[in-house]
Amino acid sequence: MSEEFIKNNFEDILELETVLDVFRWTVSKFNQSNIFYGHGTDNSRDEAMNLILSSIFLPLDIPDVLFSSKLTFREKKLILNLVKKRVCKKIPVAYLINKSWFCGHQFYVDRRVIIPKSPIGELIKNRFKDIIDFYPKNILDMCTGSACIAISCSYEFLKSKIDAVDISENALKIARKNILLHGVSNSVRLIHSNLFDKVPEKKYDLIISNPPYVSKNEFRKLPQEYSYEPKVALIAEENGLKIIRKILEISKNFLSNKGVLICEVGTNSEIISNKYPRTVFNWIATKNGGEGIFSISRDKLKNIKK
Repeated sequence: MSEEFIKNNFEDILELETVLDVFRWTVSKFNQSNIFYGHGTDNSRDEAMNLILSSIFLPLDIPDVLFSSKLTFREKKLILNLVKKRVCKKIPVAYLINKSWFCGHQFYVDRRVIIPKSPIGELIKNRFKDIIDFYPKNILDMCTGSACIAISCSYEFLKSKIDAVDISENALKIARKNILLHGVSNSVRLIHSNLFDKVPEKKYDLIISNPPYVSKNEFRKLPQEYSYEPKVALIAEENGLKIIRKILEISKNFLSNKGVLICEVGTNSEIISNKYPRTVFNWIATKNGGEGIFSISRDKLKNIKK
């Protein structure tokens, strides 16, 4: 199918001249396909713009006059190949261009980490308004992946010390790359650990986590795009609840007296509420979509036993 795509579209794309021409063509190809949006964009226009401009090393906020710029043969051939991979193989654009945006910041990504898309980003930009009423001096990002949450927090809380934890050494390599790119090595520290096993005995004012919470059965139903992401960052045992359960059971030991846990659980909110009927979770609604984020204070976590 991939070679057929190239054969059927090679002459067409060569007839195109400008950035705008190729943008229109790419949007049409995306609209004719059954690709899934949700790894950074939610529509064909933004997806095409992201792919094209990033592939020819232009920023996303280029002036309109540059859309009339002519593309070289090599640039058009490159874009054709990337569109082929997006349409035929369903590879997310973020992996094709090794870029993703979160909280207004650009991050390097590849298949060693999941693509940043957590609605927790909205909470970070709002500095956790209505969730905490104090300045979090110590923050823990559990299951950090690309470190997008930890790094974004470092921009909002300049005086905070942030620990970013992951079980995957491959993920931590990407996290380290992003920490260097953003110049935040003085405020963000990486820890290789299976959850809290190797986390130092200190108290955090804020623990934030976007852990694996997809069951094996749910994963099989997801669009093909998700198959390119590392399964260790998506799938959890116990019908998706194993990692969440451990975080709920252990995090109180690492929270300060006024500390708060913020955790994303996807579609598991009702299941979790039913599993812990004596525990009051604060379920958070976000303006930009997303679901299944709760906050809970250290005091309320005391009801949860191993």
